[in-house]
Parts: sequence; C-alpha cells; structure tokens
Amino acid sequence: MRTGVITQKVGMTRLFLEDGRHVPVTVLKLDGCQVVATRSEEKDGYTAVQLGSGYAKTKRLTKAERGQFAKAQVEPKRKLAEFRVDSANLLEVGDVIQADHFVEGQKVDVTGITIGRGFTGAMKRWNFRGLEASHGVSISHRSLGGTGGRQDPGKTFKNKKMHGHYGVDRVTTQNVEVAKVDVARGLIMIRGAVPGSKGGWVMVRDAAKRALPKEAPKPASVKKPEKPAADKAEG
Repeated sequence: MRTGVITQKVGMTRLFLEDGRHVPVTVLKLDGCQVVATRSEEKDGYTAVQLGSGYAKTKRLTKAERGQFAKAQVEPKRKLAEFRVDSANLLEVGDVIQADHFVEGQKVDVTGITIGRGFTGAMKRWNFRGLEASHGVSISHRSLGGTGGRQDPGKTFKNKKMHGHYGVDRVTTQNVEVAKVDVARGLIMIRGAVPGSKGGWVMVRDAAKRALPKEAPKPASVKKPEKPAADKAEG
C-alpha cells in the first residue's frame, strides 16, 4: 500500500484526443506535497506518513506547529494529512512527492469536501419528485409529503430524509481515471468531476478496488530536498 497525496482543486477543463474527441477533466495541483513526519510500528503501533501541502505564514501557526516543522526542517504547511502505508513503502522526512506518482490510465480514489449549498428543500437535497401539479394540490408542489404517521407509527423516525443543510460532506469517489500528469507544473488531471469546490483540498489515493499498475513507482515518485549550502560545503 503506497501513500496518497494532498492536492488542491484548480478547476475543470478538457483534453483533446488524437481522434478529435474531447475528455472533460478536473485539474488537481500538487503544491509542495512533502513528508513532514512518519509513524513506525515500534513507536506508534502502525506505519504511516504525514504529508503537508501549501505554504503557511509562520505567524499564523501555533507554537507546537512551529516546533513540528522546525524538527522536520521543512517549510510550514497549510494542510496536513496522514496516509497509512506498508513498512516497505515508508518515505523519509523531507521527501517531495511529484505528479508522476500516479500514471496515466491508473484508477484512483479521490476524497474531498462537497460544495456547501446551505438550507435546501427535500427535492434538491434528496431528489424527491414533489407533489402533483394538479388534482387538488395547492401551494405544496415542492413539499416532501408525509413525514410520519398519525396513528401508526405516530412519530417521525430518526434520519428521515427531509429538508435541511445540504453539502459540506466528506465524500470519496472511487475508481476515477488519471487522464494525464504534468510533472513540470505539478498537475494531475482526473477524468470527470471530483468532489469539492475550486481551491479545496482533495486527497488522491491508489484505488482500493483495483490493482496497482506495474509501471507505478514504488514506494513513490519523490524528489529529495536540496541541502543548504553550508551542508554541501561540509560534505
């Protein structure tokens, strides 16, 4: 099991194929996705890597967060996330993951926070059909209908699909295809739509229900951080 990556949603566009057909894609950007910490079986009871992405101002961090980044000797990150990995696929602190961590045609699972739509009715929220347009229905065309019984069961059950807050849910879409990767610009293009708004954080992992392609790099496609000039001189 390899690590996933933290990406930021740029938006949607399309790619033109050689035969003239076009494919809608969602563009995801790797914004300095770097290993901040690792978890080991001996110390923590499980193996994982903690990744950070984006760049944060030091003055906006807590004292504990500053200490964490100083210990790892990496720039402060806006977003942190942890990914479980096998012991053979552990990475070193400071490694920067590149876009070709995934290969074209590979199936991946993407996780994001859906767009918030506020308080909505049952038709928009749950795709209810609504009431009739005629036959005595007056003013209640977009209502959800009965919510419970009068005598039996005599109450509205918990988790009944009703009007309410819609969106801002953590959603995972499985088995979406990687259409193209751009290593120079740090872009991963996913075929179709991806949950989340523009600028939102999206986690991309190898598909849990599909085999990993043989050409996928293991443990990951990483770029080693550049050492400071003083360290190079000493070496």
